[in-house]
Amino acid sequence: MYDLIIIGGGPAGLTAALYASRAELKVLLLERGMVGGQVLNTYEVDNYTGFPKISGAELIMKFQEHVEQHDVEIRYEEVTDLELGDTIKKVRTYKQEYEARTVLYCAGASPRPLGVPGEDTYRGRGVSYCATCDGAFFRGKTVAVVGGGDTAAEDAAFLARLCKKVYVVVRKPYMRAAASLRRTIEEAENVEILYETVLHEVTGDGVFVTGAKITRQGQEDTLELDGVFAAIGVVPETGLLKGKVNTCNQGFIAVDRYMMTSIPGVFAAGDVIQKVLRQIITAASDGAVAVTGVLEYLNQ
Repeated sequence: MYDLIIIGGGPAGLTAALYASRAELKVLLLERGMVGGQVLNTYEVDNYTGFPKISGAELIMKFQEHVEQHDVEIRYEEVTDLELGDTIKKVRTYKQEYEARTVLYCAGASPRPLGVPGEDTYRGRGVSYCATCDGAFFRGKTVAVVGGGDTAAEDAAFLARLCKKVYVVVRKPYMRAAASLRRTIEEAENVEILYETVLHEVTGDGVFVTGAKITRQGQEDTLELDGVFAAIGVVPETGLLKGKVNTCNQGFIAVDRYMMTSIPGVFAAGDVIQKVLRQIITAASDGAVAVTGVLEYLNQ
C-alpha cells in the first residue's frame, strides 16, 4: 500500500516525488518510457532559474539525480487502467496492480497536429513535431516551422543552425514568443517570419515533402520545402482519465488550488491540467503544490 502513486516522470512528477519523499510518504513513480517528458526534446533551456543555457536532457538528469538521493521507488511500466472511485485507488500496468491512498496524474501532453491535408501522408517523411529530434535530417535544406509561441521560436532558432532556410509561419500579425527568443530568430539571416500566414496543405512527391500551400494576408502562395515542423501547442494525455474527471473545453483536467481533480484523492499536475502557462518551472511548481494537497487530504 502506497501513500501516493505518481503517473508520469516529467518535471511535475519528479518534483512531486521529491516533495513526497521529504514528507516521508511511501511513494511510487510509474513512467512508461524515459523520465523527462517533452523536456527531453528541448535543445536549450534558458528560463529555468539557476540553470542558464542548459539542454533539456541535462536539466532532467539533474532532476532525476536529486530524486534518486531520496527514498523514491521508480518503475518503468505503462499504466493501462485506473480504479479511482473508492478510498483505496488501484493502478494497473501490463505487469501488475498497485494500490494507493492517493494518485497524482502527470501524464503530460503531446504535440498538436496541424490538421491539414498531406500531414498524415508525409508524417515522418518531412513532417515532424520535434526539431531537436529530426533537425539533423534537414541539414542544408529548407524547412518551415508553423507556430508563433516559444516552442516555434526555439525550434526555428535551433533549425537555423542547420538549415539553409527557415520559414516561420505565424497565423497572427505578431508572435507570442518571449522577446528574447523572437529577437534571436529575427536577427538570423536565414530565417524569414511570415506573419498573417496560414499553412493549409503539405505537398510532396508521394515519398517526401516538397512544399506547402499557404495563404498570406489573403493571397494564396506556395513554399518550396523539404520539411514542415509543427509547433502549435499540445494535446493533453488524458486517455486514462477520460470520462472520470472534469475537464475544460480543450480537454485539460480541471483542478482546484491543491491540484485535486473532481475525484477526492486524485490529483493532476503539469501540462495535463488547465492553466495559463505550460513551462518546466510551472510544471515543477504544480508537482510541489499537488503534494501539499496530498498531505492535506491524507491528514483529513
